[in-house]
Amino acid sequence: MQRHQIHPLLAPVPGTERLIHSFHYGPAQPRGKIYIQASLHADELPGMLVAWHLKQRLAELEVAGRLLFEIVVVPVANPAGLEQVLMDIPLGRYELQSGQNFNRNFLDLSTQIGDELEGQLSDDPAQNLQLIRRRLRELLSAQVPTTQLHSQRLTLQTLACDADMVLDLHCDYEAVPHLYTTPEAWPQVEPLARHLGAQASLLATDSGGLSFDECFTLLWWQLQQRFGHCYAIPQGSFSVTLELRGLADVNHSHAGHDCQALIDYLIDFGAIDGESVPLPPLLYPATPLAGVEPVATPAGGLLVFNARPGEYLCAGQLIAEIIDPISDKLTPVYCASAGLLYARSQRRMATAGMVIAHVAGREAYRSGYLLSP
Repeated sequence: MQRHQIHPLLAPVPGTERLIHSFHYGPAQPRGKIYIQASLHADELPGMLVAWHLKQRLAELEVAGRLLFEIVVVPVANPAGLEQVLMDIPLGRYELQSGQNFNRNFLDLSTQIGDELEGQLSDDPAQNLQLIRRRLRELLSAQVPTTQLHSQRLTLQTLACDADMVLDLHCDYEAVPHLYTTPEAWPQVEPLARHLGAQASLLATDSGGLSFDECFTLLWWQLQQRFGHCYAIPQGSFSVTLELRGLADVNHSHAGHDCQALIDYLIDFGAIDGESVPLPPLLYPATPLAGVEPVATPAGGLLVFNARPGEYLCAGQLIAEIIDPISDKLTPVYCASAGLLYARSQRRMATAGMVIAHVAGREAYRSGYLLSP
């Protein structure tokens, strides 16, 4: 039976309490757990509409007795950011008080868990899975939030910490469907890329910043690196950030397609009882996140694009022109490497040094912090 849970956040001042709502579907004794949230960047709304569609479908599947896993849906992951509207402009990526990205700086407990459990781990992966998950839940519940943002991060991380799969629904500015996951998880995620029609799949074990998806995968990866030579540490969770096109792509046609893609994938995964449909083709091979070229403009001015998301570009191909309407100077902007242009800026007045597009190349060449600010 569907359960609706309400999670109060720490109020910054009296009278301003905000809530996170989670919806839980599935049998009384589930075989596993799936966690899906939308709009952690609060101005990225395509995933919120997908979550609405998904809630209707999951309720029907639950009545039909087809849900084998618990499936948790958080349709509004960032109520505080959703309210940040300045002079009719949504500002949902960064918290205005701190300037912090809502999707960074989640809690890393891998070292503490490893230190505390080292003498209790064994060669039984199932036992280790339960042991690590239990300690992770305990440590998260023991945290005392100090700000509303801290409270929100802890709430979301606690809801998802014991899930077998975590799906974080985002979008870019102007983009084709694409996703982020780890090389270790890619064999499990590839069917999702096919169902979704992802035109880029970007892989990194640690892209920096402790984003929501990586706070789960990194925990298990770091424990495997530390103890894999002597204990059986499973991949206790894998995560995927799904970028559902661009900010303006909020419509029932796209959302219905994406909802069905998730349902089909969860059937393949074994979370929903049903007959698998044939896998669509993989539209573009998985590539390293370190191979993404953030294309920046050397000058400011009117931004006129010559290439669209979804186009495969040759090395040195023209992406855009920057026009100075005062001097009439035209500055061409080229990509350095070949790859798929999967996202571009929504702005049309560029500033010098601004990243205007991202191109997924096949060869890694960057290191360190790999994410956008």
